[in-house]
Amino acid sequence: MPSDSATIAFLLFPATKLLDVAGPLQVFADARPGYRVVLTSAAGGRIVTDTGVALETLPLAGAGPIDTLIVSGGDAARGAAADPALQAALAQAVPGLRRLASVCVGAFVLAAGGWLDGRRAVTHWEYCDRLAAGWPGITVEPDAIFSEDRGVWTSAGVTAGIDMALAMVEADHGRAEALRLARDMVLYLKRPGGQRQFSQPLRQQIAARDGRFEGLTAWIADHLSGDLSVPVLAARAGMSERSFARIFRQVTGLPPARYVEEARVEAAAEALARGEITRKQAVAAFGFGQEERMRRAFHRCKGVAPADWMARFGTKP
Repeated sequence: MPSDSATIAFLLFPATKLLDVAGPLQVFADARPGYRVVLTSAAGGRIVTDTGVALETLPLAGAGPIDTLIVSGGDAARGAAADPALQAALAQAVPGLRRLASVCVGAFVLAAGGWLDGRRAVTHWEYCDRLAAGWPGITVEPDAIFSEDRGVWTSAGVTAGIDMALAMVEADHGRAEALRLARDMVLYLKRPGGQRQFSQPLRQQIAARDGRFEGLTAWIADHLSGDLSVPVLAARAGMSERSFARIFRQVTGLPPARYVEEARVEAAAEALARGEITRKQAVAAFGFGQEERMRRAFHRCKGVAPADWMARFGTKP
């Protein structure tokens, strides 16, 4: 447990992504009790972000005692990872930290310094393969939005840094404070780290943009309690079952059965979190058929059982 004025420091580099800094920073700035939040860089001075907005920073070595150090992200992080001055400043700071973290592609900075060796880590989905190939000693989790392994935290792309910051606040000050912050920031729900980087609604939007399955995915969302087997969906799409299964996976990134399961779990999770429905009612309302089948689906998609989901991520205080 940190002191009430524990320092959260962000380590920046030229062309870092502004949202990777601003999103998590806002969480810590609004938390109660508060943190001392500082922006740092290897040498201090003005850092121009990817948006052109400049941020003033302190030298990392002169920021005082630091509780948590968060390396910012963006495409420029891959180049920053090879900066000797940045790595030297990081190496000097790490031994005194309680937590070390990165947002998005900032994981490459940690990887280059050896701080992720033998640990689980996440990064932006576009860079997962490159992180795994460059550092085979890291267990890259391509689906998770954030991960913590023995005091080292990593998060996926951009807004996942907010989820990671909320999880840190929960660890420091409790679930109620993290949920208060999520509500104040108009985030529907504080997401668990094990959720996929691609949410089911996003997959539906991708399918709609492609055009071939726009009507079908909307129909699925409206008929979650019914028969959504491949024969039924293929017939509705006017395709053979084999062609439908192949093309649907190409467009959405998931086999039809998995897409339907995620759609059901997403809808059930939202209803359960809001207290609109009981677990027994959700079984029939969202087409699971059996309570055990719903439990297994939640474990696959959310990493927790429905009862745990309601207890941990419900909106009721």
